[in-house]
Amino acid sequence: MGCGGFGTMRILLVEDDARMAGVVGKGLREQAYAVDVARDGEEALYQAAINAYDLFILDVLLPRKDGRAVCRELRAAGKRIPILMLTALGSVDDRVEGLDCGADDYLTKPFDFKELLARIRALLRRPVEVRPRVIRIADLTLDTGSHAARRAGKAISLTAKEYALLEFLALNEDRVVGRERIGEHVWDESFDPLSNIIDVYIRRLRGKLDAGFARRLIHTRRGEGYILSAAQGGGDE
Repeated sequence: MGCGGFGTMRILLVEDDARMAGVVGKGLREQAYAVDVARDGEEALYQAAINAYDLFILDVLLPRKDGRAVCRELRAAGKRIPILMLTALGSVDDRVEGLDCGADDYLTKPFDFKELLARIRALLRRPVEVRPRVIRIADLTLDTGSHAARRAGKAISLTAKEYALLEFLALNEDRVVGRERIGEHVWDESFDPLSNIIDVYIRRLRGKLDAGFARRLIHTRRGEGYILSAAQGGGDE
């Protein structure tokens, strides 16, 4: 994976149209993806250099540096992360040129958002470490396709962000994950490491996941982070 481990997928959306970026970004976040947005080619290359991503969604017609040039530079820099190009240029030659510059897939505007999601899922299935369809930890079950969570057979109602956090913890079962790593994988570039937002979401998850059960699954390791584990005494609290 581009982010170097299991967890919620982080996407860089490169789109200069503010309305399109807003609509696509909102839709992806509702699907539990973490999304950063770049508005031109130079900003895209800067973001790609300082952050770890699992997928680039790259418009072709961009200010400062067009999408094809960005794609070529990403590949020249050794970035093997999947690139999905979005463009209003729909001719065969345009698609061939986009693929030849290093893109993995090509989607012509206007497009149906469901098709975009299907293309993203297909690209994210390509890495070696594919997320399992179902994650089971003790009596907890997560369906990574439908984002459904159940404990002891009972459905747990989760927001998109709560599910993303729970999935990240579950994919790192029995491993302590710190706040910085959670922020990087589950949130996006707007995450403030000094805020208590992660603590708030952990409390929410505990209330939904562990309340009423003798065995707690979410544990705190003071000074280190959080761990999802079926083992008793997995943390300090």
